[in-house]
Amino acid sequence: MTVIEPDTTESTWVSELEEDGPDLPLSTRLSIADALTLGNAICGFMAVYFTTTGVLVPHLMGDGNSGMSKSSAANAVTLMLMASVFDLFDGLVARKLRSSAMGAELDNLSDLISFGLAPAYFVIVWGLVTDDAHGKVAAVAAVLVVLAVVLRLARFSCTTLRDGVFQGMPSPFGAMTVVSLVLLELPFVPTIIGIVGVAWLMVSRVEYPKPRGRLALITFCWTIVSMGCLAAWTLGVPGGHQLLQAGCALQCTAAAFLPCFATTRRVNTMRAARREARTATR
Repeated sequence: MTVIEPDTTESTWVSELEEDGPDLPLSTRLSIADALTLGNAICGFMAVYFTTTGVLVPHLMGDGNSGMSKSSAANAVTLMLMASVFDLFDGLVARKLRSSAMGAELDNLSDLISFGLAPAYFVIVWGLVTDDAHGKVAAVAAVLVVLAVVLRLARFSCTTLRDGVFQGMPSPFGAMTVVSLVLLELPFVPTIIGIVGVAWLMVSRVEYPKPRGRLALITFCWTIVSMGCLAAWTLGVPGGHQLLQAGCALQCTAAAFLPCFATTRRVNTMRAARREARTATR
């Protein structure tokens, strides 16, 4: 007579799963802040879509004029600006209400799409469709932008800084600066140098203030004004092109002078701390 032992493997496995259940994150359901973060990712993906279907594909098919298509380029940039609005408000909402256990990871992944992939792809397409550009050089610059955003987001996840500051240029600000350099229609070499400079600033140790309070309001208003400049340019409003150029120039100027201001402020703070230390030891 053969005796069959009861299979205890399955029951043990099931019991282990049941014991591990309470150890799962407290909330994996999407919160309001997470929904805004997903809106950020959608805008970034749609920016890539409009850049492809409205600029690259017509160029490859020979259906469009040389250079960037105004309406399609404006749609892509507007979507990146909308992504920055979602990115601004998801942090504010998360601080006021709550975020799920996935909030930080969702934010990093969405930022990579909207402020890494989308502007880098915009640069690549610009290098392919513009007459005086060089596609391979533009592709190298685009790769540097993506790598800078990846490294910056990874460093942000594993380092702790004093409250209220970022280390390195924030990726939304960097993405808008890269796009502004392209829309300024400068010669190819200065544009590439500017794009590489923005990539370096994103991985630098220069401290930037976080957009909170009055600065968050200024950032939001500037984003709305930028959307208005793009709309005026697209619709052919008299002076719309000059308005867009002025907005892009202001964005690039701010990107150039903010590191100088932040560095000067940090040096002055360190000098003041040394003076206080010397005074205390006397």
